[in-house]
Order: sequence, then C-alpha cells, then structure tokens
Amino acid sequence: MAKRDEVERETGEAILDAAHTVFLRRGTAGARMQEVADEAGVNKALLHYYFRSKEGLAEAVFTRAARRLFPPVLAIMGSEAAIEEKVEQIVEHELEILSESPYLPGYLMSEIHHHPERLEQLMSMTMSGVSPAHLLPPIVEKLRRQIDKRVEAGTLRPISPEQFIINLIALCVFPFAARPMLELALGQGGRGFEVLIEERKRTLAAFFLNAMRP
Repeated sequence: MAKRDEVERETGEAILDAAHTVFLRRGTAGARMQEVADEAGVNKALLHYYFRSKEGLAEAVFTRAARRLFPPVLAIMGSEAAIEEKVEQIVEHELEILSESPYLPGYLMSEIHHHPERLEQLMSMTMSGVSPAHLLPPIVEKLRRQIDKRVEAGTLRPISPEQFIINLIALCVFPFAARPMLELALGQGGRGFEVLIEERKRTLAAFFLNAMRP
C-alpha cells in the first residue's frame, strides 16, 4: 500500500511539473490537457484521474508555486529586519520566484476577475489554511511602527505601511503581469525579457529605497 501511495504521489508531482512547463509555454488560458498529458508521458484518462479538470490542475499548479512566494514574503515583512533588508530580500525573492513561475500574476488576476469569491480560499490554501485576514494586520502594524520610527529620525519619507506594501509588490509583479505588452512596446521578447528582469534584480531595491529617502 505504501509503495502504491508513493507511486501515486510521484505521478501527481510529475503531472504538476509537466503542467508548469506547459503553462510557461502557453499560459494558463492557452494550455491544453492533452499537451500536459503528453509532456508528463501519461494518457489523458490518467491526467483526469488525478485532476478532474483544467481548472483543478491550474489551481494545483498555482497553489504549489504560490506557497513558495507568499509565505516567505509575509515572513520577511513581519520580521525584525531593518526596512532596507526587508526591501532587498523581498525584491530578490519575488523576482526569483516569478521568473520561475511567470504565469502566477496572470492566473491570480484571472481568478480575481472571474471568481472573486474564491480569492480568499486560494490565498488561504497557499498559507496552510490560514486566512490572510488573520495574518496581515499584525504584519502591517509592525511595519507601521518601523516606518514611523524612521520618519521621526528623518531617514525616511512619511508613507503608510499599506502604500509601502502596494508600491513594493507592484514594482515586482507588474513586469510579469504586463509581459506581452512590455515585450511588444520595448521590443524585448524571449531572452530580451529575461535580461530585463536580471537587470531589475540588481537595481529595483536601490530604486525603491532611494524614493523613500528624504
């Protein structure tokens, strides 16, 4: 029985790996179950045995990838690290994970538009069942105290913790969410976009922190 369970777990992971590869190639909207089955080396019937629909498969891939993105970012935000360290660590982590799973922002935005009622459920699934509504308030308050202390010392411009979080996350996520538009507008398709992101990894934290200094 244990051997069978192990085989089923490995097959499920192989399917998720294959779906990840196809989503990178096609996006979640353009992906087809048959292509995922071919990539995984299984038949379509077996694919449906593990994941009943494309929506269920996309949710599983999203959850697996998002678990590597959101909990570490929240941990950094709520840590005792200095503001500068938080910004540098979050930029490094977010850009690294989004480079590996660039379909995440698009999938999340699609779910927000088409199934807004499922957003909290999706986010909770990435955080071991804990609702963001319970996790975020203490993190925001800690950030508020840190920022206020630095503002009083004259080393940071006044900014609410909410605006701090929105600005930082948006600067990390936007290039991936708007990738087709940016590739077209800047003429940076394929490898060119990857080069842009590598440059962003080196420069974004400094840009953000310089904007916050008086």
